[in-house]
Amino acid sequence: MARILAIANQKGGVGKTTTAVNLAASLAVAEQRTLLIDADPQGNATSGCGLARADIGQTTYDVLIGECTLADAIVRHVHFRHLDLVPATPDLAGAELELVDDPDRGTRMRHALAPIRDRYDYILIDCPPSLGLITLNMLVAADALLIPLQCEYYALEGLSQLLSTVQRVQDVLNPSLDVDGVLLTMYDARLNLSRQVASDAREHFGARVFPTVIPRNIRLAEAPSFGKPIVVYDVASVGAQAYMAVARELLERDQQRSQQHDPHAQQHANQSPSSTHVGRATPEPRSPAQTPETSPRASLSNGA
Repeated sequence: MARILAIANQKGGVGKTTTAVNLAASLAVAEQRTLLIDADPQGNATSGCGLARADIGQTTYDVLIGECTLADAIVRHVHFRHLDLVPATPDLAGAELELVDDPDRGTRMRHALAPIRDRYDYILIDCPPSLGLITLNMLVAADALLIPLQCEYYALEGLSQLLSTVQRVQDVLNPSLDVDGVLLTMYDARLNLSRQVASDAREHFGARVFPTVIPRNIRLAEAPSFGKPIVVYDVASVGAQAYMAVARELLERDQQRSQQHDPHAQQHANQSPSSTHVGRATPEPRSPAQTPETSPRASLSNGA
């Protein structure tokens, strides 16, 4: 059964969509069956995966208002055999108004996900930069929250409102929701400010902060304009290597969690290949310039 992660931060420009797209792609490279749900009316995760407006059929909006099932809205095999996408368009902004009087307005996505959850290992949801009804739906549907945190001034101040919302969701609609991880983004080791924000985050959140940080990287910023995840656009870039490292850390965390809940999991893990091995992938045919040494498979297998 899939682990559902809502990637959320009500502050815009923190690398939320970049994280959703590239973490989903990195998990797909690791042969994890991954579904990326674009729940942001801006539709940046959709365009960042290379899906043109003319190619979009059913969307997250149609799912939330009950016009189609989630299975009907899935676009399959986006760049990788193991990566599927539910796209979004600006129409999604209207869902908040249309659902405002619906007594089940907060649980629409949870119900939509139930029939297809067994088909995936991970479901990642790119939430909008707000704490409205759409984000509420995604938090109610999620197992955990992943928070991208920009290593800049005021980065920590906005988290109190998000964490308060998480607390209210836990109290009323989703008691099992937890903060699964905090990912430091736009990190620049040359700046004292970046180092200070990283230090403050680790002090506040402890082990929930991923060891890997996402650096500022030109190639990472360019990739969405080409409609490609960074592991397709430039797998040798530091941005690609960082997101693949985060994917490995996430897999390791989840393996440890499953072993804690299942006394037989450790014995099974010792008898079978590690589930955190990230090896073969089936991306689109690579360009002649992308040699085997710089392919996603080689980079992940080498632990780069």
